Amino acid sequence: MRLYYDFLGLSCCFYCCFYSFDCVFTCLSSGMPLAQAISILQKHCRIIKNVQVLYSEQMPLSHDLILNLTQDGIKLLFDATNQRLKVIEVYDLSKVKLKYCGVHFNSQAIAPTIEQIDQSFGATHPGVYNAVEQLFHLNFRGLSFSFQLDSWNEAPKYEPNYALGLASLQIPHGAMVKRMHIYTGNNLQETRAPAMPLACFLGNIYAECVDVLRDQTGPLGLRLRLLTAACGPGVMADTKVKSLERSIYFGDSCQDVLGALGSPHKVFYKSEDKMKIHSPSPHKQVPSKCNDYFFNYFTLGVDILFDSTTHLAKKFVLHTNYPGHYNFNIYHRCDFKIPFVIKKDGADSQTEDCVLTTYSKWDQIQELLGHPMEKPVVLHRSSSANNTNPFGSTFCFGLQRMIFEVMQNNHIAAVTLYGASRTTSHARPESSSSSH
Repeated sequence: MRLYYDFLGLSCCFYCCFYSFDCVFTCLSSGMPLAQAISILQKHCRIIKNVQVLYSEQMPLSHDLILNLTQDGIKLLFDATNQRLKVIEVYDLSKVKLKYCGVHFNSQAIAPTIEQIDQSFGATHPGVYNAVEQLFHLNFRGLSFSFQLDSWNEAPKYEPNYALGLASLQIPHGAMVKRMHIYTGNNLQETRAPAMPLACFLGNIYAECVDVLRDQTGPLGLRLRLLTAACGPGVMADTKVKSLERSIYFGDSCQDVLGALGSPHKVFYKSEDKMKIHSPSPHKQVPSKCNDYFFNYFTLGVDILFDSTTHLAKKFVLHTNYPGHYNFNIYHRCDFKIPFVIKKDGADSQTEDCVLTTYSKWDQIQELLGHPMEKPVVLHRSSSANNTNPFGSTFCFGLQRMIFEVMQNNHIAAVTLYGASRTTSHARPESSSSSH
C-alpha cells in the first residue's frame, strides 16, 4: 500500500462520535461514493485532522481504497471497483464514543468488554476463532467485534471443534474489543458495497454505466444509463431510485445536451490549447478570438467540449478516477464500455466482438487495436499554486479517433473521444429517439 494524499477532515460513523464533539454524527453511510465522503471530511478540516488515502499503486483494483483517520482510530474502506463505502473499521476504540439504541457501550467511562457487548447487543452466534490473528470474532448482522487473546489475564477456554467447527462461547470475563467493523450483510469477508442510498443523491444524477456508440470509422456519441432520486422538502418517504437512459452525439447543441443530462456542475472555458502544437494545420499558432468551453459533469465522470463558434459538441472526455492521478477525486468514476469489431487473421476473414472498459490496461488495448504509429505526447500537469506534480507525467496515445491517457502503472486515466461535428441541418441518429 502507498500513501499519496493527505486530507484534513471530520470522520463519523454509525452511532459514533469523537471526544472532540458533544453530539453523535451519522453522516457517513454504507454505499456512499468516495468523493462524497472526502467532501464531508474536507468541510470539517478545523476539527479532525490527518486523513490519509491508502491504495495499491501498481494494482489499484486488487485492494480496497482506504481513508485512514489516524487521529481518530477509524478506517473507511471503499470498494476498489465502484468506489463506494464498503466497511467502516474502528481500530482504536479509545478515541471514539459508541452508542447503540441511544445507550453508550464504549466511552471514557464504559469499557467495551465482552460483558458490555453482550448487555448492549444481546445473544449472538458462537464466537469464531482465528488462530493466525489470535482473535475471537463475535458477529452480528452488519456488525463484528474482535477480541484479542494476548490481552486476557487467563488462558482462553476454547474448543476448536465445538458446534460444527466454531469456537465455544467461553470468552474470558473482561475481554476487551480490539476492533469493530460495520458493513452490509451477514459476513465481513463476503460483504460488498451496497447500492448508493437515497440520502447520498442530493439532487445529483449519477451514471450507472456509459456505452460509447460507434460505427466503422470511430465513435459517434455516448449512451448513458443514469440514476436519480428526488430529494428535499415534501419528498415522499417511499421515494425510489429512478433509472433513465439518455444519448448524446457529436454535433449536438448545448440545448440538446442540457435537455438530455441537465445543467452541468461547472462550465470551463479553455484559455489555451496545449495540444495545438501537434496539429497539422498551418494556422495552429493563430490565437482564437473566442474560446471553446467544457460542460463538466463531475458525478457522471464526463466532460463535453463545445465549439465556441457553432456551440456544437466536438469532444467527450471519460474519466476513470484512479488514485495516483493528478485529477483524482475531482470526478466520479465513469464506468464506460467501448465496443470494437476485430478482424482475425486467416483466409475466412472472421471477426470478433471486443469491449474495452474502464478497467482495461494499455497493453490489453494495444493487443486489440494495434500499436500507435506515432510517439506518445507526454502530459505534465501543474497548478499555479503548486508547480510540481507528485504523481509524475502521463502519456497520451491516439488510436481510431480516441486518445488514451495512460498512467505509469499501465491503467487508463481518461479516454478522449473525437468525432466529425454535424451541422445543425443534419438530423440526430435515429437511435437517440428511443432513449428519451
